[in-house]
Amino acid sequence: MKKLIVFDLDGTLAESKASLDAEMSKLLTTLLGIVKVAVISGGDWPQFEKQVLSNLPHDEHLKNLSLLPTCGTKFYQYTEDWKKIYSEDFTADEKGKIINSLEQTIESAGFKVEKTWGEQIEDRGSQITFSALGQQAPIEEKKKWDPDFTKRKKIKALLDKLIPEFSVRLGGTTSVDVTKPGIDKAYGIRKLRDTLGVAIDEMIFVGDALFPGGNDYPAKEAGVFSIRVRDPNESKRVIEAIVACLGDVQPAKPREEKTG
Repeated sequence: MKKLIVFDLDGTLAESKASLDAEMSKLLTTLLGIVKVAVISGGDWPQFEKQVLSNLPHDEHLKNLSLLPTCGTKFYQYTEDWKKIYSEDFTADEKGKIINSLEQTIESAGFKVEKTWGEQIEDRGSQITFSALGQQAPIEEKKKWDPDFTKRKKIKALLDKLIPEFSVRLGGTTSVDVTKPGIDKAYGIRKLRDTLGVAIDEMIFVGDALFPGGNDYPAKEAGVFSIRVRDPNESKRVIEAIVACLGDVQPAKPREEKTG
């Protein structure tokens, strides 16, 4: 019996930077009524408040929800209010080196764009995130920029050489996330295990970037049974299957993402 269902956010529960839609909100509320749920995403806490919490009922079910912003480098739990359990922040020198390396990489890779919507490089305290078209870019534009991850894989390869002491992962539709080494979604999974007392083999992880280099992949590497989805609509069907299974109605088994 699985005791914890862990989700990515952008591209999994909602479109990039968008709020949960009405159907997803209803499904998550149902799921929270029967099992513990966690969300791990590259977005920072304000993004979680906007995308997730503002679309869920403010009731006792929130005690079943754990939120891990910036790829698990922060951890929030609910008692009477949301409390930050930890935050693995960068030093000022580390931030400077990462930002300079990102700027150098974008220049050398030839991926400068003519138009951006908001800042391209965001300091999230425990994570530095590069968003190719800016933080507020329209989802239609973002989907066109790097649909097959080719551009960001090149950026990652260059960054891995420049800043090998940090972890570089691809996420969302146009983003590259940089965290401290070993501080990624695998770290978040282990924190969930230790904090909630739920064994890794009692978890399911659902995400859209479950491929080598993707920011969901460390969760799979941590040993969690992982389900790769294409988009939020597919995630809804997965949640329905999990709810049915936990309600003793056995659905078709969701596909497990294979390594390689």
